[in-house]
Amino acid sequence: MRNQRFHGRHESEGRVCEHPTCTEAGEYRAPGTRGSSFDGPGEWRWFCLEHVREFNAGYDWFEGMSADEIYAAQAPGAGWATESPAFRATAGVDGMPRWADFADPLDAIGSRAADIKMAAAGRAYTEHSRFTPHEREALSVMGLGPKTDRPQLRRRYSELVRRYHPDRNGGDRTHEARLQRVVEAYQLLRRAAAFA
Repeated sequence: MRNQRFHGRHESEGRVCEHPTCTEAGEYRAPGTRGSSFDGPGEWRWFCLEHVREFNAGYDWFEGMSADEIYAAQAPGAGWATESPAFRATAGVDGMPRWADFADPLDAIGSRAADIKMAAAGRAYTEHSRFTPHEREALSVMGLGPKTDRPQLRRRYSELVRRYHPDRNGGDRTHEARLQRVVEAYQLLRRAAAFA
């Protein structure tokens, strides 16, 4: 089966080239006056092969950008500076573990996968059976797994308090709710029978 979109060609479906003097089929698209946005995919202009080549030769992707913006767009790491939700300071506030909460990224993936499996099954796995449902939820808040021991719990609590306390964040109180959840989770877990 042959690919009908060879080099960006689209069957014309009655479209005519948008060049003012051309009557050829408009089978090649070029950026229109409105780009992709929240409102949809944007508009295309349709040209024949000759006129789309002419359009592309004169198209300037950097039009309207400053020299610094052009340099940033051409840098090898362009786009990597965008902060992923899992790495934001507010990550983990909804109970999902943060990548930064784990020494090994695979532990973070495994923790999240275990939570998803437990929720899907509607029951606890055997390694979670030493904790009550409330304690398992508290472990999730702390970003800990079912094999956690008391020293790990204490270290994790100390680390999270330092991370979220306003005194350690220049007085920023945006993480106060997360800090409160961590304190409540620790208070529940430190008295857990699993750590006796």
